[in-house]
Amino acid sequence: MAARGHVHDPNDRRLRPIYDYLDNGNNKMAIQQADKLLKKHKDLHCAKVLKAIGLQRMGKQDEAFTLSQEVATLEPTDENSLQALTILYREMHRPELVIKLYEAAVRKVPTSEEYHSHLFMAYARVGEYKKMQQAGMALYKIVPKNPYYFWSVMSLVMQAISAQDEKLSQTMFLPLAERMVEKMVKEEKIDAEAEVQLYFMILERLGKYEEALDLLRGQLGEKLTSELQSRENKCMVLYRRLECWPECNALSFKLLLKNPDDWQFYLSYFESLFHLIDQGWTPPEGEHCVEGEVHSSVEQAISFVEERITAEDGKDSRPLRGPYLARLELIKRLRERGCPEEQQLGEPLELMSQFFVKFGSKPCCITDLKIFLDLLNPDQYVQFINRLMEAVPLGAPENNGVALPGDTRALQRHLCVSQITRLLGLHHMLDAAGKLSVIRELKSHYHNGLQFGKSCLKTELQFSDMYCLMIAHVYVDLWKDTGDENMLWQCLGILEEGLSHSPSNAQFKLLLLLLFCQLGAFEPVVDLYSSLDAKHVQHDTIGYLLTRYAESLGQFAAASQSCNFSLRFFHSNQKDTSEYIIQAYKYGAFEKIPEFIAFRNRLNQSLHFAQVRTERMLLDLFLEADISSPLEDSVKSMSLCPEEDDISWDNMRDNRDLTVLTSWDPKYRQLTAEHRQRSLEEEALWLRVRSLTLRLVGALASISHPPSTHNSEKTTENGVVPKASTLQHLLSQLESTLSQASQFTEKHTQPYPFFGPPSTRLAQALASGSCQCQLSAFQLTTLLLELEIAGLDESAEIQKQISKSFKSLIVQLQEILSKCKGDLLEVKDGQCKAQPSLLERLVFFVETTSVVLWVSGYCGGVLRPLKSSLQKKKKKKKETTVALPEVFTGFQEYTSSLQTLLSQSLDHIKGQEVSLTALKLADLSLEGQNSEEGTFTKAAMDKVQSSYLRSLQEVGELLRKRMDTMKALKI
Repeated sequence: MAARGHVHDPNDRRLRPIYDYLDNGNNKMAIQQADKLLKKHKDLHCAKVLKAIGLQRMGKQDEAFTLSQEVATLEPTDENSLQALTILYREMHRPELVIKLYEAAVRKVPTSEEYHSHLFMAYARVGEYKKMQQAGMALYKIVPKNPYYFWSVMSLVMQAISAQDEKLSQTMFLPLAERMVEKMVKEEKIDAEAEVQLYFMILERLGKYEEALDLLRGQLGEKLTSELQSRENKCMVLYRRLECWPECNALSFKLLLKNPDDWQFYLSYFESLFHLIDQGWTPPEGEHCVEGEVHSSVEQAISFVEERITAEDGKDSRPLRGPYLARLELIKRLRERGCPEEQQLGEPLELMSQFFVKFGSKPCCITDLKIFLDLLNPDQYVQFINRLMEAVPLGAPENNGVALPGDTRALQRHLCVSQITRLLGLHHMLDAAGKLSVIRELKSHYHNGLQFGKSCLKTELQFSDMYCLMIAHVYVDLWKDTGDENMLWQCLGILEEGLSHSPSNAQFKLLLLLLFCQLGAFEPVVDLYSSLDAKHVQHDTIGYLLTRYAESLGQFAAASQSCNFSLRFFHSNQKDTSEYIIQAYKYGAFEKIPEFIAFRNRLNQSLHFAQVRTERMLLDLFLEADISSPLEDSVKSMSLCPEEDDISWDNMRDNRDLTVLTSWDPKYRQLTAEHRQRSLEEEALWLRVRSLTLRLVGALASISHPPSTHNSEKTTENGVVPKASTLQHLLSQLESTLSQASQFTEKHTQPYPFFGPPSTRLAQALASGSCQCQLSAFQLTTLLLELEIAGLDESAEIQKQISKSFKSLIVQLQEILSKCKGDLLEVKDGQCKAQPSLLERLVFFVETTSVVLWVSGYCGGVLRPLKSSLQKKKKKKKETTVALPEVFTGFQEYTSSLQTLLSQSLDHIKGQEVSLTALKLADLSLEGQNSEEGTFTKAAMDKVQSSYLRSLQEVGELLRKRMDTMKALKI
């Protein structure tokens, strides 16, 4: 709430305590204070609105809305009431009501600059660009200030950007915006940088690049001063679009003379140079171009780069890296084109070795050299590493034969060589013994490096952290190559040790998170992700690492929390982005407005957002539907509409950061574009399966009703048949999707790279039989609908099919449960082995059981009245020995089998809990580890054991609750 400063109006003084209570979160006292005030001053509308805000914050939305409307219908014009209503409507996520508020205020006080301004911003919140344009001009007429005029111009640009018809944008909106700005230019009224930026944006969108260039080079262009080299950067973009390669080259050359370390200008210099060579461009007599001298031959480029290097070599001060890297970049480009001149620049191995001598002690050296390693031949790799090692000052070898660095600069050099060794694939070529030898050497370097970081703060990283991460990567190699799970446990141990010395290292946390998830242990992951302190858009880019495993590992409470983390960000994005747009208008940052809107759309269409939303609703249903509330109520509270698909499949955006984990794998092991595309296809398929499952549950809830009669006319009247057609349509979609999914998993059997995207649950869901069983359960509902319409007397064939379906469902559930058998964690021959896939299958069993029980509940709802009417008929006819129809006996056998099956699953879980608790992991001997390392490894094992127990408890508890709901199935 707005804090009150100078209090002149007596009403402000009266309202002050209510504002204070609301600011402090004491909503109850705010309401009481407002009631007291309203008793004395019935016409104090603001007090009523403040009371509504208190009610809204206490969760009493309906009361708050009713109260606010009482004030809104009076069309208030006092500032306090308008501001308070604006705050309330924003909290209610009803920005459209703010528009009505200020439209009324402007009607009553047409000369108010403030109300017109608020109305413009209200339109901005909901993206009413045409009305924004009109409101901006109305404001300019009242108060002729430049910003208001350009608000109107920008609103025209936004109409152009958002228009479905591109032709309309190019022929109407943008030309009109251009004419409006030109009018101000002719009248010499342009006086702010933002106005020039907007003019440039309009010309650029119209494709008038020549005019845009004239603007930049002219007097108005001089106003572009807020960003360094703003004019030059914009000119460069236009030259490239216009393919004015001489100007592009000359400008790059000119800028590089001023700043020989600016990498982007080296790239544009080389790009333009080779375009000029390909075009056979020759310099005209006199001036080359408006930007100055142009280079159009390889010789000139070689000469220019070498001059820059000579200048750096002759400096007394610290040399710049740019020119040395430019030489390597030029070699790379010449080699790609097959130009023999590359030899004039020198041998890449020699040049990279020289670069290492100069810059090897800087952490950026590895990223600089990484992109040029392709210039080496494979037979040069070992020679290159040996050359680099010559420039690493190491002390005398220790007892274990490892020579160690004596300071941080030497450590950084050795670390860089180790990273390059791994990038070249030299680690991957070693056998198991060789890799273990590398681990021993890296451990010596890691532990030695810790001495240099004793004075580091907890928020700072240790100098030798990358050694620790590399050790973990070599352990992962050994685990994947040999299948020896001991390597995985030791990998967890070294990462836990690393985290104890460097608690802020995000890479340690991310890798631990990935490994624990692969082991099926979700409990330690929640704290790890929380400690990463993911901010804003990171919930979308790296949230998948958490939500992929949240529900599948049986920790439902933590899964809800994980989904909430992500959903809170996505839901606030809409509101937050509106505020950013408003601020951009206020401060004239017009260039940013389309960026904010594109950002909002990118998040609204995010694959991750759609996944989390769907999984959260399914999770809520699995945990609550028919347990704490009936299925119909649960579906209703979610506002789930089975007929509508709210996922924009065609516009879906994959915003995942799939390279968030540091990797030094050689190129042939890295993530490819093909892997990314395959992962996106897989994610979309799995989302479609889950979304259809959710909508089918919604459709099931909508047809679950106690029918009063059974003739077809009445049933159609009640709306069952139309809803049945929705169910049938969704079923055919699910069948088709599962068929596609099956083909996809058969086609793609190769796993993704270890540091690439995690696989979805799709393959496991199909292998466990869960998807097919859920489909069978939903298909059963269509048979029951037919029975409901036909009645008992004319449905012998349908009854047979239903009884057959009952038996089939039990068999399918038994098969899913049988695939869960086995020990999650076992100790064999002194080694600890985990089987996390059993846990995933157990969760699939629980999910499938829930679906089957919801369908069974619907069965009971259909059969109960049929049996009741049959018994009434018996009484009338006084028949006692007539056998029950097949469908009733089948249902009784089915529910009895279901109960037995659930009891078996609970016994299995109990047995797992007992065997897990009995495991004595502390007694395990871990080869190749000293006692301190062993402590961290055993701590990681304990976390896995504890997590499994927690998962089993939560899964068991949910199954027990589901078993209790079985009582309601009796007919």
